[in-house]
Amino acid sequence: MLQDYISKTPKSRKLYDKAKNLLPAGVSYFIRHFEPYPFYTKEARGSKIVDVDGNEYIDFWMGHYTHILGHSPPEVVKAVRNQIEKGFHYGTSHELEVAMAEQIVKMIPSAKMVRFANSGTEAAMYATRLARTCTGKEKIVKVEGGWHGGYDALHKAVKPPFDIPETSGITSGVSKDTVTIPFNDLDGVRRKLRKEEFAAIMVEPVLGAGGSIPAEEDFLKGLRDICTERHALLMFDEVITGFRLAPGGAQQYFRILPDITILGKIMGGGLPVGAIAGSKEIMGYMDPTIYERPKFSFHGGTFCANPIVMTAGLAILKTLEDGKLQHQLNNNGDKIRQHLKEVFERRNVDAQVTGISSLFHVHFTKEEIKDAEGVFRADHKKLEDYHLYLMAKGVFFLPTKTGALSRAHSKEDLEKLIAETESFTQKL
Repeated sequence: MLQDYISKTPKSRKLYDKAKNLLPAGVSYFIRHFEPYPFYTKEARGSKIVDVDGNEYIDFWMGHYTHILGHSPPEVVKAVRNQIEKGFHYGTSHELEVAMAEQIVKMIPSAKMVRFANSGTEAAMYATRLARTCTGKEKIVKVEGGWHGGYDALHKAVKPPFDIPETSGITSGVSKDTVTIPFNDLDGVRRKLRKEEFAAIMVEPVLGAGGSIPAEEDFLKGLRDICTERHALLMFDEVITGFRLAPGGAQQYFRILPDITILGKIMGGGLPVGAIAGSKEIMGYMDPTIYERPKFSFHGGTFCANPIVMTAGLAILKTLEDGKLQHQLNNNGDKIRQHLKEVFERRNVDAQVTGISSLFHVHFTKEEIKDAEGVFRADHKKLEDYHLYLMAKGVFFLPTKTGALSRAHSKEDLEKLIAETESFTQKL
């Protein structure tokens, strides 16, 4: 497999050799690195990406799960092209940010007011500060296996062993104010939080980096109850699930309302974006005309609500608001997970297929997967081999990561994934 890949990607290898002298590890984000070297994309359209050597791949990574309409969807391209003629970045208030906020409030059940950021990480950072401001408490609770970006207070217990720091450079003072709790284990959560005073619980309704594991509905309901009982806020990180599971995201899908919602990815139409949404009372703490320093919660940034980003976001959200596409993709997701499961069972391969809606992930293990610890006990080497095999056959997953469906994926694309999976199992 590796020799096949190397023989097909000489230009990518040359670019990587150059990149290693210019970028740490040769990449701008290590998640995109894989052995022997990553290929370099030249263009992307619909369900396909093409590398600098001319190799075409059916893309199931879809820009970190961003492109629910596929790469370069016509309605977004047209809207952005029109806006570019009017200006890239104003540095002033503009009508588009009002329209985009109105669209989000229309779609997200718990959202009454919105503030825009430039990434999910940035939105999670400001949401954490907002929760502390609202409650007057310092500690933040996060779920083991949850990924909320690189912000110090949340960059903890992402992968086992959970007691080892995820990165250097985070002070012990910051770490002590973040409490971690198990996923899908409500009794364990109650035991862990019995003596804690905390501002908020942050949770992904579907673990993303943690293996595409949906939260059990009773678990989310339990977190909602705990936050209400303890006068704390429930924060949903819907950077991945927002607008994908349903027009109103996971909170609509599970019928559980958080106090603060973090959004990103899909809502930017492929451009950098993040958002914080909540009630008028909570979001009011970001308003210095209501709360003077030091009682208000600062938020801001040069490129917040950039007009091109708002234009792209409006185009995509208007396409998604009736829920028809999500319904179709959810059905396709159910079929893909079932077909993959049947392939592995037929070939007597120990594998679990997790996911929900249009997200799916394979774990090579006999164990039922319910949390991030189960994910990391699975055979990662076999998963990497599986994804590298698919890549050599023109089907792209970022190795060991979750797959995501889009409007652009055809019946033939999905059939090829199943057929090449079957071919891989024959070689095991």
